[in-house]
Amino acid sequence: MIKSVIVGTAGHIDHGKSTLVEALTGTNPDRLEEEKRRGITIDLGFAFLEEGGVRFGFVDVPGHERFVKNMLAGTSGIDLVLLVVAADEGIKPQTREHFDICRLLGVPRGVIALTKTDLVDAETAGLVRLELEEFVKGSFLEGAAILPVSGKSSAGLAELKTALLREASAAPEKRGDRYFRLPVDRSFVVKGFGTVVTGTLLAGQMASGEEVELLPDGKRLRIRGLHSSGRTVEKASAGQRTAVNLAGIEHSAIQRGMVIAMPGRFVKTKRVDVRLELLRNAKPLKQGSKVHFHCGTAEMTATVHLFEGSELQAGESGFAQLRLSQEVVGVKGDRYIVRQFSPVVTIGGGEILDPLARRPSRKDSNRVQFLELLEKGSKEEILQGMVERSVLGLGMREIVSRLGWMEEEVRGVTEKLAKAGVIRIAANEPLLLVSESVFRDIANRVLARVETFHRQNPLVAGIAREDLRAAMGRRVRVETFGAALRDLTKQNKVALQGKLVKKPGSEITLTTEEARAKQQIEEAFRNAALAAPSVKEVMSRLALESRRAEKILQILLKDKVLVRVSTELIFHREALERLPGLLQNYKKVKGERIGVPTFKELTGITRKYAIPLLEYLDRQRLTRRQGDERVIL
Repeated sequence: MIKSVIVGTAGHIDHGKSTLVEALTGTNPDRLEEEKRRGITIDLGFAFLEEGGVRFGFVDVPGHERFVKNMLAGTSGIDLVLLVVAADEGIKPQTREHFDICRLLGVPRGVIALTKTDLVDAETAGLVRLELEEFVKGSFLEGAAILPVSGKSSAGLAELKTALLREASAAPEKRGDRYFRLPVDRSFVVKGFGTVVTGTLLAGQMASGEEVELLPDGKRLRIRGLHSSGRTVEKASAGQRTAVNLAGIEHSAIQRGMVIAMPGRFVKTKRVDVRLELLRNAKPLKQGSKVHFHCGTAEMTATVHLFEGSELQAGESGFAQLRLSQEVVGVKGDRYIVRQFSPVVTIGGGEILDPLARRPSRKDSNRVQFLELLEKGSKEEILQGMVERSVLGLGMREIVSRLGWMEEEVRGVTEKLAKAGVIRIAANEPLLLVSESVFRDIANRVLARVETFHRQNPLVAGIAREDLRAAMGRRVRVETFGAALRDLTKQNKVALQGKLVKKPGSEITLTTEEARAKQQIEEAFRNAALAAPSVKEVMSRLALESRRAEKILQILLKDKVLVRVSTELIFHREALERLPGLLQNYKKVKGERIGVPTFKELTGITRKYAIPLLEYLDRQRLTRRQGDERVIL
């Protein structure tokens, strides 16, 4: 299987980067007429080389300091750096800045090309080599091959290819088992095809014909076709330079800095918590400073909030939050660069730790410890820490968008933590996790509320489930409440009775006075038959305060001893149970139609009772209204 490796060129203007790439690949990466006319690279150029089982994608980036932000867009996703230094000039300002950027972005390996050696004598070339060895000492390029080459005469190209192959074989494979993300560095139109975007696929795989999401806009689009390494492909994998032909959008609607991603997996953000490292030659960075922020191919301004102290000194690193001027899409582990607001020079960078960061708060006293956990912890420790900081619970999409994990990976870690008893799975579809301490607290509150309700309402069988949920407040999700209730039921600490929640074995116990009042209420309605008294009239005869009397009435209604026919009228069930027989006898003798006057005469009641009772019979489907009469069913 061919390995895909992205090589980024770096170096000062006019040190021969584009010439060297053309000599290696046969492709001139300068694609703009102005670039060819002036002999410098203004925007990103691309070329490909297949050698020794490796497919190299070269990203030729601008060397001029005015075009460094284009260079930053090109460094997204590179595996190796080809640092180009001209022997006749040595290390120059953009050499240093490009090198610092590659180091801050975590580029792991590289090769150094010493160009234009034909313009200097051997002693000068040797001095530049020594200067370079000292320059890269202690960095990722310490010990890297320093090869004299000529893009014009092709001298040293074979040795350079060998060195690149050696570094490529040692470069780690990009994660193909991830949801795909492609930061867009170019968008243009190809005649006959339409909108095409290019970028380096950071993770996962893209396939022709599948749906993608354009972020941060959130538009869903379809891939018409894919192009990689100079040819049409059905699939593109992590680490490949990729051109994506998109349907359903104009190229002008897509800008550098946007991301093509797996739909529904990533969330845009304007706050990121980071590890921030300042370069040794940078000025101290004060609390609240504005900087230029570069991540992937996105570039915007940001305000710095330091979590440790009010100033970060040159050469130091610390935890910080960057409040961004625009929305960006990133995951934990993404690298970024910050440049001074004015004058615009590179001053630092580092790693994103939490791409969906909360607003800084004095109450959040353990933020630094949490960031240390994100930086150095195991998968289990990281997920547990995230869950413990999420009082409302943590869902699948938030976990994926913050950590970049696959769903299967999330569920695997979740099962381990659940078995260890440190988190609870409040819901499986969609997944919702809460910490064990939060879950226990919620369960205890549910139980306490049920017990309080019983003490305050001894004449009510239990608290309505929805009332109990509402009593927990907005900071308890429905899923977590349901899980806590199931857990308490399983432990036999509460019992469910229809829509009521109660203590197991709890029964309504009436005092002698309450039992007498219950009997009096029931007898009053039974004796009245269909000429039911008003509730107010019955209650006024009781030697019991109105609140307790009302609860006893509710018990009789719940037990269906009494039946509420309308807002004002309550009947004893025995009186209502006689009505179907009366109607059926009438139907046999007189026919199936009955009007209000006849119904009054049949039951011996007034219109006050007849109309509500007929409407009740309609609801019970014993009769059906038809004009001014009823049809007996």
